[in-house]
Amino acid sequence: MNQQTDPVPELAVECWFNCEQPLTIGALRGRVVVIEAFQMLCPGCVAHGIPQAQRIRDYFPDSDVAVLGLHTVFEHHDAMSPVSLQAFLQEYRVTFPVAVDRSDPSGTPKTMQSYRMRGTPTLILVDASGRLRQQWFGRIDDLVVGAEVMRLVQERNEVREYAIEETVGPNVGVCDNDACAV
Repeated sequence: MNQQTDPVPELAVECWFNCEQPLTIGALRGRVVVIEAFQMLCPGCVAHGIPQAQRIRDYFPDSDVAVLGLHTVFEHHDAMSPVSLQAFLQEYRVTFPVAVDRSDPSGTPKTMQSYRMRGTPTLILVDASGRLRQQWFGRIDDLVVGAEVMRLVQERNEVREYAIEETVGPNVGVCDNDACAV
C-alpha cells in the first residue's frame, strides 16, 4: 500500500457498534477518515488512543471528518467478545462507530493484515479521496494529530473550491453550514 497513491483497502468487519448500518471506506469518500485500531485490554488504547479518537469526533464536524474505531483482537480472544466490547463502549462513553475486525486463522485479524499494522493502538488517516496519508503505531500527541487532520480537511476544501470555480466560474461564493466565502 503506497501512501497518497493507492486507495486503502475496505475494512474486513464481523459486526458494527454505534451505527445504524455498516459503513465502508468507499461510502465515506469526500470526508477525512480517522481510524483508531484498538483492543479493549490494551492499556495504551484505553489511556490514550480511544480518548484521542473521541476528542477528534467531538471537535471536528462529521461532515468533514468521520471517526471510526476498529476493535482488532490479536490476543486474549475469549476475553474480548462482542458482548464485552458493547459493555466497554458504553462504560467508556465511546460514541463513534466501531467495527470488529474479521478474525483470521493466522491469529492476526484481516484488516490488521491488509493495513500492515504492527499492533495497537494504531491511528490511521485516510484523505477525502480514500488514500492512506498517515499511520501511527503507539501514542501520538494531540497537536500532531489535530494539525494533520486539519491539513487534510483544508486540502479537501481547496479541491472542492477549485472544482466549484472550474464548474461555475471565478468569484462565485462557496457556502457551507457555517459560513459563505467569496
